[in-house]
Amino acid sequence: MSLTEEQIHRYSRNIILEQVGGNGQERLLASRVLIVGVGGLGSPAALYLAAAGVGTIGLLDGDQVDLTNLQRQIIHHTQDVGRRKIASAQERIEALNPDVAVRTYDVWARADSIREIVREYDFVIDATDNFPAKFLINDACGLEKIPFSHAGILQFDGQLMTVIPGKTACYRCVFPGPPPGNPVAPCGQAGVLGVLPGVIGSLQATEAIKYLLGMGGLLTESLLTYSALTMDFRKVPTRRRSDCPLCGPHPTITTLVDEGKVSCQRKGCKC
Repeated sequence: MSLTEEQIHRYSRNIILEQVGGNGQERLLASRVLIVGVGGLGSPAALYLAAAGVGTIGLLDGDQVDLTNLQRQIIHHTQDVGRRKIASAQERIEALNPDVAVRTYDVWARADSIREIVREYDFVIDATDNFPAKFLINDACGLEKIPFSHAGILQFDGQLMTVIPGKTACYRCVFPGPPPGNPVAPCGQAGVLGVLPGVIGSLQATEAIKYLLGMGGLLTESLLTYSALTMDFRKVPTRRRSDCPLCGPHPTITTLVDEGKVSCQRKGCKC
């Protein structure tokens, strides 16, 4: 594809970067990124990917906008309360950049459909808020060989890592399985600093863009942690586990199974 004069002007700050250039911008416009969860993490990720000119953005979320979301989920506005999140987010993305084609999936991430969805994309952003969904995304991307960015946030802390299936440690290599019971309080009980997902979600968008352009060093073989209280970033080394049930030499996960509820909905939580 060739860039139009308007596109050259719109993306000029990308294009003048030696590592991007016109060819890189064309690659972004031809790329497809799926965002699972259009909340705190998914909001900044979606907006920055759209602004950068990623040509196709998929939005998967089965929730509707709640008033408590607006403290951090910046893609949604006050007038969107009660609307489906994917509809609200699609409207903002299309208003920001008409170059972007938006695909929407008004569903929760589930074992019976997630593989068919992720295989249509070049990169996936896990912006979900619960363990079962995160393991499901990890397994679906692993089986389909689709790279993805994992992230999680709570209170003042966030973490993220990038997974290249078959080459780097997967989520199960670091976290073998969902913890028993509910050891982590949902944000409706524990709280979350409103700007925290802006930091972590923007880093997820950065990882997606770097992967699509084949530039820089990705957050593979390490888990990046961030504390908003101390402004400390820390990289924790990770490695592939020889006994990993998904990416080890003798995998036992060959099909997907829903491991629990796919949304943090206890006591009215609207993460």
